[in-house]
Amino acid sequence: MNLLQMPKMILSFHEGWDELIRVHPSIGRMFALLVFPFSILPAAMIYYAGGHYGDVFTPGVSAQQWHFAAGVFFLAELLTVPAMAWIMHLACRANDVPAGYHQCFTLAAIAPIPMWISSLVLLIPNLAVCIVVGALGLACSLAITYRGMFALFRMHEDLRAMQMATVVTGAGLLAWLVLMQIVLMH
Repeated sequence: MNLLQMPKMILSFHEGWDELIRVHPSIGRMFALLVFPFSILPAAMIYYAGGHYGDVFTPGVSAQQWHFAAGVFFLAELLTVPAMAWIMHLACRANDVPAGYHQCFTLAAIAPIPMWISSLVLLIPNLAVCIVVGALGLACSLAITYRGMFALFRMHEDLRAMQMATVVTGAGLLAWLVLMQIVLMH
């Protein structure tokens, strides 16, 4: 997958998606080359920001607590991607959409990339800026989920794809909130 096509994948049902379908990367390859390295980015940013100016985000939390939270966050991210693929697969089965676990994992591995990249904003010690950029990353991830369901699952009904994307996105938001709580609890 060419990451330079990511902006196109947010806006298109075909650009980037057709190439991804053609290449058909294995689950192991996607996990090793996409999920694992991109999951490191938010954890590293939490580690850095928490250690340097953590009081901007949560007053009274020590650098050691931020560092521990970064490690827990990293592990939780690695577990969240296969869990989201499983939830997508269940949603597909419940809606009679003939999508296999591989297609679901592909989308679960790609959808969080904008959120992972948006974690770079933690280099800026400003809560408001971090919230705005994080929200933009989340919106892009939601668009990728919708477009990806349509493209990867070969859906022909916009409304059905939107309904499934809404269910999966709801589960994804819940997972994201749990991950944020993990960070803020430690």
